[in-house]
Parts: sequence; C-alpha cells; structure tokens
Amino acid sequence: MNAALQHRGPDDEGTFVNDEVALGHRRLMIIDLSPAGHQPMTTPDGRYTMVFNGEVYNYREIRKELDYPFRSNTDSEVILAAWQKWGSECVQRFNGMFAIAIRDHHQKQLTLVRDRLGIKPLYWHYSKGQLVFSSEVRALLASGLVEKTIDPDSLVDYLRYQTVQAPDTILKDVNMLKAGSLLRFRLGDQPVVTEYWRPEVKSIQGTTSYEEAKHKVRELFFNSVERRLVADVPFGAFLSGGIDSSAIVGAMSKVSNQTVKTFNISFAEEEFSEARYARHIAEMNGTDHTEIKLSPEDFLNYLPNALAGMDHPSGDGPNTWLVSKVTKEAGVTMALSGLGGDELFAGYPIFKRMMTLDSKKWIWNTPGVFRQLAGTILKTLKPGVASEKMRSLLQMSDYQFADVYAVSRQALMDNQLAGLLNRDALPAHKPATYLSALMNEHPQQVLSNVSIGELSTYMQNVLLRDSDQMSMAHALELRVPFLDHELVEYMLSLPDTIKYPTTPKKLLVDSLPDLLPDYIVNRPKMGFVFPWQHWLKNELHAFVDERLASLAKRDFFNEAAVMNLWKQFKNGDPSVTYSRIWPLVVLEEWMK
Repeated sequence: MNAALQHRGPDDEGTFVNDEVALGHRRLMIIDLSPAGHQPMTTPDGRYTMVFNGEVYNYREIRKELDYPFRSNTDSEVILAAWQKWGSECVQRFNGMFAIAIRDHHQKQLTLVRDRLGIKPLYWHYSKGQLVFSSEVRALLASGLVEKTIDPDSLVDYLRYQTVQAPDTILKDVNMLKAGSLLRFRLGDQPVVTEYWRPEVKSIQGTTSYEEAKHKVRELFFNSVERRLVADVPFGAFLSGGIDSSAIVGAMSKVSNQTVKTFNISFAEEEFSEARYARHIAEMNGTDHTEIKLSPEDFLNYLPNALAGMDHPSGDGPNTWLVSKVTKEAGVTMALSGLGGDELFAGYPIFKRMMTLDSKKWIWNTPGVFRQLAGTILKTLKPGVASEKMRSLLQMSDYQFADVYAVSRQALMDNQLAGLLNRDALPAHKPATYLSALMNEHPQQVLSNVSIGELSTYMQNVLLRDSDQMSMAHALELRVPFLDHELVEYMLSLPDTIKYPTTPKKLLVDSLPDLLPDYIVNRPKMGFVFPWQHWLKNELHAFVDERLASLAKRDFFNEAAVMNLWKQFKNGDPSVTYSRIWPLVVLEEWMK
C-alpha cells in the first residue's frame, strides 16, 4: 500500500506495525525538512501513534497552548500533542486541510478525521472485521483486501454528475469519509462515522452593511493567504488571469517577502488563451512568470500519463495534471490555487439560474400536464442542454430546492441515461437526498444554499478530488485560500443582496480593488477549460473513438446507444456537448 503512494510522498517513508494495527506513511517535506518530521509519529508515553496528510496552518498558535516535549517544528507533532491534551475535540481548533489517522493503543481505538471542506481525500473499506484506509483508492486495491467491483448505482451517479458523490465511490464497498467527519473503529466492532462540521446557512446577528462586508472579506482573505504561505520549500501559484487566481497572486505578492512564481497554460487556439491576462497580472505584481504554450499534439502525448494519474474517475483533471507537472519541474513543491472563489462569491451561472427558478416557483402550482407540454415545446423550439434540463425540471411534481439544484447540475439527463445503460430503473439522485438536510429555505439566502450545494458536491467530489490527485501525482501540494473555513462560514452568513448586488463576484471585486484591475474584472469569463469540443472531433478523435467502442461492449452499457451518443456529438447535436462524452472516455481508461 505504501509503495502505491510513492508519488504522493517521495521524500521519506515509514511504517508502524503491532498485533492489531499497521500504519504506513509517505512524506512530502514542506515544514521542518529534518528527520524529526518522520511519520508514523508516536507520543513519548507510547499511547498514541499517528499518520497524517496535509497541513494545519495555525499550528504555531496551537503549539503555544501545549505543554509537550516537542522534538520537531512540524505541524504533525502539534496535532499529536493537541490530541493527547484535548482528544478528538482538538480538530475544532485546526485551520487547514488534513486526513488524519490516530491510534489510541490504551483504548485500542483508531480514529480517522477529514478536514471540514474535504480538501484532502480519505478512503476506507471495511469487511470481515478489518478496516483498511488510505489517501487514494489505488492503495486500497494494492492491499489485496478490496475487490475490484464496480457499484452499479455509483455508475449512474458518475454518468449524471461526472463523479460519484461522497460517501460513495465508483467501487462497491469502498467509501470516502465525508468532509467534516470522524470515523472511530475498534476491532470486533463496526466503524462509526460522526460529523463535526457542516456548511450551514446561518444569518449574521444584527445587520451588516455592504461596507462592513467588504472590510471583513478583505481581512479574512488576506489572513487566509498569509496562513497558506507557511512553508520551508519554494512555492508558487497557478495564474489563469481570472479574478480568483489574480486576487490570490496579488495578496501573495503583498504579504510575502519572496518573489512569487506564477504558472499559466496557454493554447494555440486563441479564443481559449488567457495568457495575456495572466501576463498582465504577473507584470503588475512583479512575479517570476512561466507560460506553457500547449498544442493539441503536446496534450495528446501527455494524456495517457494524465489519465494514469487519476485515482478515481472524474470528468475533469488533465489541465491540473499538466500545470502541476510544469510547476513541480520549475522547482516548486507547494502552490496556491484559486479554487473556491466561484463557489463562495456566486461566480457560476447556476447561481443566477437558481435565483430565477426560486423566484418563479409558483410555476409548479400549475397542472403537470401544462408544464410537461411547455417543456416539450421549449425543447423543440430551442434544442440544447438548457432546454433539456428545463424540461426535466418542469416534469417534477413540485418545487424542492435541493431537487431542482441537483437536476440543474446534471451532465447526462435521466432520459439520455435510460437508453445508455442495461438496467430497468435509475436510482434516486444522491445529491438531492443529502443536500435537502443541509439547505435551509432562507428566502434571503438562496445564494448561500447554492454555495452549500456547490461546496458539498461539484467542488468536493470533482474539483478538489481532481486537484489533489493530479497535483500529488507530481508530489506538488496544492493549497486553496478561498476554502479557509472562517471565510466560508462568513460568506454563507451573508444575504443575497450583499453577495450579488448587481453582478457575479462583485463583493470579492469590491473588497480587493487594489488587486483586481478593471482589465481583469470586465473580461469575459472563460474558466480553466481546454478546447475539448474542437479536440474531441479532431486531434483526439481516434483516442476517444477507441475507448468509447471498448466501453460500449461492457455489460453495463447498451452498445448501440453509446456509439449513437458519440455520433450525435460529432454531428453537432446541441444537447450532447463534450462534457457528456469525455467522462465516458475517462471511465473506460480507468476501468481498464
């Protein structure tokens, strides 16, 4: 299992084994590069042994409260000392991203902990009285204790959402510990999972003005960036030239006494290239800037390796793999990313769409037959993904926020799926079931509910999982300042009128005017997307065709329907975009 994770921690490895527990660790040295940071780490009295992946950014403050014979300057040892003093309650004090396993040899109990936002992954499998856990699925498979069996319901989840929603995974009997959760396990008992944090819509006590909100956002954002620059190795940042990455690079340049290294990928296809915006921000902040020009041929050469780096299938990721590769080759071991800005500051179109739907929920009071007719007419007059989704929404018996959100976030719709798969019925939508418990129907905070949906599904199970597996494939640690839980909690407490007074992300832009010139703010939003639509039909055609033909022959799928979907895409059917095809290619590559 340890050997399977060598890419995550090439600097050191260690194991701890006794009659009941075996703990393995691979180390990527970032804080205290001395051998004193070696793991597994045990308390001087021998009671607790720990393995840990990630960072606790406020470890220096916590360390001051601890009377403990420290042997290193690591955050790892602070976690161990805090656990010895406060038990599992200590996780409430941690600000960071982490997957922790601590064995209490006296109580004979193992505890697994995952950070609040699910930035660091933690998978587990339990059978026949044994618990196996790891940062990656591939290490669980390497144990020889986990069967390689696809879960048919998770397969549906994957096709709907380009990922499988935690706590499930694509494999039967392999679970992902949910964000903000602990798992406790004693030999002879079943594992017990409890939640210690969840994203919640809590209104601020009293009223907040727009000016106060701007001031608070700025303070929390700068605190977050500063915390994430704690490192004893060279660091950098991914710079797309969009609002989020530009804000992070600007803040880094202000609080760091080193020249910041920045990295950007640009394309030969000019309409997809953000290079000029990134160059502008790099010059403005005096960074040491690297621009990677990427041709489709280059990408095709890298693609098999990028897909091999994918530990769990997902509809995204090769872009992060590539920028991580170049960043690591430039001598950087830790980088900051702008992930989370769209989710917190209402940057995606889904925020506006959900506000519009919520304001028109009276439509669902009209008879179903009229709504279904309207949906059919809409799809006929204006074929495409949006009208396909609207038709599905109008077919719902009533308006439930979580259900409407889940359908709005789908890739393949259920009517498309029904033909693709050899099965009689589709399971319920997992995100809707989970999110209905999290989303409070605050009429003033529709946007916060959408943020909760984004943070708990797409962000956690696509973007964060991909960022971790694709950066760690190159032993590069990625830190995400927008996902500091203090900033997240504050943003979820704000009313819609402050968060979205006129345009997406206005609150973020107004809070950081010195970091975000108009040139960046008013540019068209592109997102860090490759020219997939074009590549799949041209340079990647043979690659895709071969994998889809192979996937179509698997028992789960209806061969003719899979190949027909591919044909529809090539013929320009507006309801079959690349994001409906590419996840199938990834799935086949992963299954193989």
